[in-house]
Amino acid sequence: MANSSYRWLVGRILSDLTQGAGQFCREVRLSRFERIRGRLRRAYESGRESVRAGRQTPPDVAESAGVASPSSPGPAAAPAATVVGADTPAPVHNSTSSRDDADVPHALRIAAAWCWRLIVIGIVFWALLKLVGTISIVIIPLAVALLLSALLAPAVGWLLQGRLPRSLATAVVLVAGLAAVIGTLTLVVNEFIKGVPELTAKSTQGLQQIQEWLKTGPLHLSDNDLDRYIEETQQWVNNNTERFTSGALSTAATLAEVLTGTVLVLFATFFFLRDGSMIWRFLVRLLPVAARWKVDDAGRAAWATLVAYVRATVLVAFIDAVGIGIFLVIFDIPFAFPLAALVFLGAFIPIVGATLSGGVAVLVALVDSGPVTALIILGVVIGVQQVEGHILQPLIMGRAVAIHPLAVIIGLAAGVVLAGITGALVAVPIIAVLNTAIRRLAARSVPDTPPDAVVVASRAP
Repeated sequence: MANSSYRWLVGRILSDLTQGAGQFCREVRLSRFERIRGRLRRAYESGRESVRAGRQTPPDVAESAGVASPSSPGPAAAPAATVVGADTPAPVHNSTSSRDDADVPHALRIAAAWCWRLIVIGIVFWALLKLVGTISIVIIPLAVALLLSALLAPAVGWLLQGRLPRSLATAVVLVAGLAAVIGTLTLVVNEFIKGVPELTAKSTQGLQQIQEWLKTGPLHLSDNDLDRYIEETQQWVNNNTERFTSGALSTAATLAEVLTGTVLVLFATFFFLRDGSMIWRFLVRLLPVAARWKVDDAGRAAWATLVAYVRATVLVAFIDAVGIGIFLVIFDIPFAFPLAALVFLGAFIPIVGATLSGGVAVLVALVDSGPVTALIILGVVIGVQQVEGHILQPLIMGRAVAIHPLAVIIGLAAGVVLAGITGALVAVPIIAVLNTAIRRLAARSVPDTPPDAVVVASRAP
């Protein structure tokens, strides 16, 4: 009995010791876990406070005060000791790649970076100009073909709506336009041939009147002075006869280039009108996929601008030619139709074209009818130009092809220097197209999905 009681007591003591040891171990583990969790919590709160301080304090102030920032987490560095007489090291800017760059001022580094990039762009632009100048016999006809295509594209669209094949519609429009040009040139040449004898006789009378005015006018020139000036003029012509002859000899080569360019213009215009969309899609497919929609949208907007510009220019030129031609007919000025045609062609050069061609009409009126009629025609030319600049161009062209006059003048000057009269004709359309294309490319809006786009889904709906 005593032994059993003793065994029971020992077992109870061992059981209590085991339970106490287990509870002690659990408490030790819990207290350690709580300490670790507390440390993590304090580290998290400290990190949040440092981030908030870094956001609220400027970088320069944070660096000078030694405050930790998100870019350099950790405890704040202790302030460095100041040594009297020692040079303070220059701070390294983010734009520097080495300690040597730190000795160069930041503004100078930025200016140098801009300069070498501009130099590279200038070299590339110069190379493009040299290339265009080398193959100008091809580039200029293609530019003229694009302008003609923009002019004739609406007519081809109308014929296509009438269920005509594309090739037939293009051929009909091209032949009709060519016939109109040939007919106009025929009328101009015939009227010019008829009026040359009369204008020559009146020119002689006009020269005599000018000589009388030089004698009796404010200059008071004598017959000897006039004879001397005439002899000097004749001597200058004789001395430069060889130059004129060499220029005439080069006319054959120029004529061959003109014929070649004309044939190229006709063929290029035909294929631009018939296969223009196909050619453009082929060019767009050469670009990366991410850039295709953006470039396609900019290109189509630029083409719409070119079409609007050409149509508006033709309409404005026609109004100028009709307005000046009516007054030439009223005052019975010779070559009224050829002068009106010249005004029509000159109006394709903005701002200065119609004015210069109108100046020819004023000179013809001066020779034929005297200074009073010439002043009236000059007033008509100026009036037509004012109507064109303030009413017709803003009303017809609108904002779709609005270009600042300074850009027009600079473009005309550059076009004349680079390609002569042809450059003056194509300079402003090129500026208008580039203006629209660059604005559309720089816009942040996403182009509309093309109607023929195919959307590939990851799974069947």
